[in-house]
Amino acid sequence: MADTLTLGHRNFTSRLLTGTGKFASNEQIRPMLSASGSEIITVALRRVDLQASPQDNILTHIPDHVTLLPNTSGARTAEEAVRIARIAREAGCGDFIKIEVITDMQYLLPDNHETLKAAEILAKDDFIVLPYVMPDITISRQLYDAGAAAVMPLGSPIGSNRGLEMKPMIQRIIDTSRLPVIVDAGIGRPSQAAEAMEMGTDAVLVNTAIATARDPVQAGKAFSLAVTAGRMAYQAGMAGSSRRARASSPLTGFLQE
Repeated sequence: MADTLTLGHRNFTSRLLTGTGKFASNEQIRPMLSASGSEIITVALRRVDLQASPQDNILTHIPDHVTLLPNTSGARTAEEAVRIARIAREAGCGDFIKIEVITDMQYLLPDNHETLKAAEILAKDDFIVLPYVMPDITISRQLYDAGAAAVMPLGSPIGSNRGLEMKPMIQRIIDTSRLPVIVDAGIGRPSQAAEAMEMGTDAVLVNTAIATARDPVQAGKAFSLAVTAGRMAYQAGMAGSSRRARASSPLTGFLQE
């Protein structure tokens, strides 16, 4: 049986979501997608210019088989997020939407209250809603009731590459959520992506760490391998750790028996 990630009515074989921001050149996006195998890529609607030349239109650098995940970057309220989502749909960007409502400009932390309000409205409009939130089991349950397709808790502040600073809270969401859990923001190393997957996360979204690497294509491949390894380790049911040594072989001295 295939191990797929299901979001709304769609199944995906890759559990690595990527982004379009911060690349030195848009020409790096297509080969990065090819190397990473990522099937979902997020793009800020304000970066989409359908009137631009093919070179400058970011959408022309995304292969048709890759699912667009427009995000509501720049929204300060639920109403703004809803408006951005509807514009994205009208622009032909599909029904997937990543809700980002940020009111904290110092740490760029998501506003869970406004995000929930937007999720309730957009789910009723038949969007496939992926909300970016502060890790909290209550908001996770509320988003399930609202009809969201997943919950996306942050690992650490966006663009920080600080990894899983919110690990205990994320683990509680994994343990209780009825939605797929996608760790978003802060993952800066493939090892951190693997760690998230070993915890039982369903997928991770990585943008800055790939886009700002010296070789984004190689970085995309590295993250892909890490996500696969972490998923396999989770499915294998790895043994727990111990404070005391445990011998791999019997310690009885058979030469003395």
